[in-house]
Amino acid sequence: MSDNRKRTEARDFHPEVLRLFDQYVHGLTSRRGFLKGASTYAALSGATAVELLDALNPRFAAAQKIAPTDPRVVTEFVEIDSPQGYGKVRGLVARPAKAEGKLPVVLVIHENRGLNPHIEDIARRLAVDNFIAFAPDALFPLGGYPGDEDRARELFTKLDQTKTREDFIAAANYAQSLPGGNGRLGAAGFCYGGGIVNFLAERLPSLAAGAPFYGAAPPLDQVAAIKAELLLNFAGKDDRINAAWPAYEAALQQAGVKYQAFIYPGVEHGFNNDTTPRFDEVAAKLAWERTLALFNRTLRG
Repeated sequence: MSDNRKRTEARDFHPEVLRLFDQYVHGLTSRRGFLKGASTYAALSGATAVELLDALNPRFAAAQKIAPTDPRVVTEFVEIDSPQGYGKVRGLVARPAKAEGKLPVVLVIHENRGLNPHIEDIARRLAVDNFIAFAPDALFPLGGYPGDEDRARELFTKLDQTKTREDFIAAANYAQSLPGGNGRLGAAGFCYGGGIVNFLAERLPSLAAGAPFYGAAPPLDQVAAIKAELLLNFAGKDDRINAAWPAYEAALQQAGVKYQAFIYPGVEHGFNNDTTPRFDEVAAKLAWERTLALFNRTLRG
């Protein structure tokens, strides 16, 4: 089905509408709460609150860069065991159709909506860049990504995060041993997934590199366990996440962890997600180039 909505940008929305949307996306307010709060600003723009919400929601087809049928990529869905988690993990493996030698593997970790079409596309993009990617779906125990972002967010709140985190550990261990892989593992994650990258970094000494995008910091008393090199990407207009960064950075420095951190000025939380108006093309391009450079430098050879 085609999506004929007009392409919008963050600057097309009042900052308060963006703040309300961030709260809604992260379960801090309900759909009704967003619509009520946004109604005043909707009237000023000549739209309805429902129309504002529709404009802010993802446009997966319009943003897709690598189609599932792209001949450069081979994909398959796999199920693996997770005895300490929910028992089973399902995810997408994407690899180059033509590969010479063994390749590094990158675990791709979604936002708080499960393995939606955007994250599948990220995995395929990595395959085109000559990596093997594995993108697990945390919602698999509850039936998997349901095809609807609102329903996905609702399901996400029902997960037992202790089990879910064990599922991601199982996924990381599986990814590192994938056939055709060179045994070197990196991880990239976005929002919720950025927090999981930070978590995996302190739990898995075998993780060589991590690129969390606007993700929650791990427990500071565990930072000394991090062996991975980190590339941390933050949005300038993301007070909710950025508030924890000074203490996290101090802990990284004290522990001697190798890292780089970049705060991209003037952009919103979610700036790398090119399916929504919060996407910022300049910041996203630079952050992704830095991420690929990290993985190429630390995972190959």
